[in-house]
Amino acid sequence: MAKHWSEKIAGKIIEEFPDREEYTVAAGISPSGRIHIGNFRDVITSEVVCRALINQGKNARLLFSWDDFDRFRKVPIGIPESYSQYLGMPLTEIPDPTGEYKSYAEKNEKEFEKSLGQLGISPVFRYQSHEYRSGRYADLIIKALTKRKEIAQILAGFKTQGMTEGEIEKYYPMNIYSRFTGKDNTEVISFDGERKVEYVCKDTGKTDVIDIKTDHVSKLPWRVDWPMRWLIEGVNFEPGGSDHASPGGSYDMGKIISEKIFSNKPPYFQGYGFIGIRGLKGKMSSSSGELVTPGQLLDIYEPQLIRWLFLRTEPEAQFDFSFDSEVFRLYSEFDNYLKESLDAGDMDALKMVDPSSKGIFPERPMPFRQISGYGQATSFNQGKLEELLSQTGETFDGETISSRLPRARSWLEAYNPENMRSLRDSVNSEYLCSLKGIELEQLVMLRRELERNPDRSMQEWETLLYDIPKQPGMSEEEKRKKQKLFFTSVYRAIFGTGTGPRLPTYIWAEDKRRLKQLLPSE
Repeated sequence: MAKHWSEKIAGKIIEEFPDREEYTVAAGISPSGRIHIGNFRDVITSEVVCRALINQGKNARLLFSWDDFDRFRKVPIGIPESYSQYLGMPLTEIPDPTGEYKSYAEKNEKEFEKSLGQLGISPVFRYQSHEYRSGRYADLIIKALTKRKEIAQILAGFKTQGMTEGEIEKYYPMNIYSRFTGKDNTEVISFDGERKVEYVCKDTGKTDVIDIKTDHVSKLPWRVDWPMRWLIEGVNFEPGGSDHASPGGSYDMGKIISEKIFSNKPPYFQGYGFIGIRGLKGKMSSSSGELVTPGQLLDIYEPQLIRWLFLRTEPEAQFDFSFDSEVFRLYSEFDNYLKESLDAGDMDALKMVDPSSKGIFPERPMPFRQISGYGQATSFNQGKLEELLSQTGETFDGETISSRLPRARSWLEAYNPENMRSLRDSVNSEYLCSLKGIELEQLVMLRRELERNPDRSMQEWETLLYDIPKQPGMSEEEKRKKQKLFFTSVYRAIFGTGTGPRLPTYIWAEDKRRLKQLLPSE
């Protein structure tokens, strides 16, 4: 069998870094806003490669860095405009708008960490605000400052216009958070060659001197910070998006800084493609605030399915998550994959899809398309759904019903409300007043039957509903037409639309008291 892409990458890492006691694969994200699924590809690519290294008999750890010592760059959509007062401060210093967490950064971090747990991902977390403030990086910051002109010359080589001698002379690879304002609107004036830096706070005009060893208010800029962390954490592999992977991008620059400034071999790098979205009414973008988070995906997609979609796709390739009816196909393909893997006894592949499964997978998962239809027909009542299945003689794995039924409901309510049928909150008086004669009588008859015997079986409701519109001497074609008209009348009365889920099943499962209130009494 062909090797999985993660195994190929693991093999290249071992070849690049032979005889390591432990391999470190890394990922990192800035909690500057809600973490969307495009960001998520960073961590799952590393996590899968980490598992591949372990499968090849190596000790490996997954390291995940939160870049929460980054500056607050802009006020995201949905955050009060008053938060512009915090621009330029570290993300960990920005208050949480909800007041639930210690900071704005922590709110975004904890939401994402919860999703990682649901997806079977358990990394070693690094919070860069803590790492910088602990003084862990002090010696390497000093090293970067002593080689500041060399760094400037490397950066200049990646700029179209290069850098002038004056710009190189004034360059300092350091961002300082002012001790007067807490913001990074500062400029380094001088470095004493050992540990002290003088800077000016542009907001106040005041100058100050910090000791890098004791005053932990500075950080390296991203393009220097990244290779610095490769060294201190011993990183052997880290992926990056197409912007980092492109020729002349962040990784190309970082590996030169890693080798020439920090005398460290850079990690093996893998670029990855974008994640697309199908079926949303708006376009996913950071500027508009229309982002899809892993948590939102988990409302619709099972964790194993999400992992499988990433696993089956080469990192460089783009693929889509669907929020329209295409979701039926994705679930169906996943169910077929599980069956094929079970038949082949491919436990290694299955454990990559579901690390917590211990090789236990359902042999008869309930199709998502079917559970969506039956769910509506039974008002998403799991007990009623299971009773319906027992009456029809169909058998499916109970855990998949528990897992998929609420996801089918979320899919309909949040993303396909036009296909969702819910009981009206009030009587459709306008429609009922337009009825007369036999059409009105049939609805009155249905209400009386709901009052007389609400506990009929599904089969009894089916017989009753098809019998109500029948009249003596009707042909089969006339019966079908009258039955269709009657069902349409019921749908309009209880939903306000002319269509709906299978009516006998729905009435059997629904609250009879609520149904009765929407039908005419006379």
